[in-house]
Amino acid sequence: MKPAVILVGADKGGVGKTTVSRVLLDYLAASNVVARAFDTESPRGTLKRFHPGLTDIVDVTHTPDQMKIIDTLNSAGAKVSVIDVRAGQLGATLRALKEIGFLDAAREGQFTFVVFHILGPSISSLDEIAETAPYVSDANYFLVKNFINDTTFFEWDPATYASYFKKIKHAGDVTIPKLNEMAYEQVELAGVPFSTFVANQTAEGDSAKYSFVLRGYARTWFRNISAEFDRVGLLALLGAKLVKR
Repeated sequence: MKPAVILVGADKGGVGKTTVSRVLLDYLAASNVVARAFDTESPRGTLKRFHPGLTDIVDVTHTPDQMKIIDTLNSAGAKVSVIDVRAGQLGATLRALKEIGFLDAAREGQFTFVVFHILGPSISSLDEIAETAPYVSDANYFLVKNFINDTTFFEWDPATYASYFKKIKHAGDVTIPKLNEMAYEQVELAGVPFSTFVANQTAEGDSAKYSFVLRGYARTWFRNISAEFDRVGLLALLGAKLVKR
């Protein structure tokens, strides 16, 4: 299994990209894939609050932090690195990866590169696709519709949709379903990974007293998302085996 980088980002705020990063880390853990994470909400990250043991806060525009991520890809115990890109920095992060030669190295097969582009609920999201296209033509690129914030997405005109997708090879789509509001709120208050909440545990691993009903909503939601990641063959892209669920 060669080192892999999964970039999760958007050029719009409020689209739930950190939620996708959180559930992605849970999915990888449930699939026995050792991962680490980088939170670019510097200096105070949101992802680190839920996955403190896996996450470092970095500024991807700073050379020392770029070195912390890229120079350790081969030596780190975790072969998958999830980078949660702060709002508005997806384009800048991709440009930085191009400048340091990472995109060329991924194209040559030294690394696996996966991009989860979290879409907003407006036609401007298609413009974001056009802007990122030059940088992700050789990446495993997924457009993510995240319904966690009760978002209503526009219906793409088929011709317009096709014209944008033609610009990116291997483009796919992932849907993140909506989680019951009370369940999502309880996880936020608990400050734990979704999997820990479902297991009725605290951040310290002690037994918790979360609602059976809300844990049930979270469990079903996570299973549905796992099925989406299975459907697009994420583990196969990473060189990992699919775990029976």
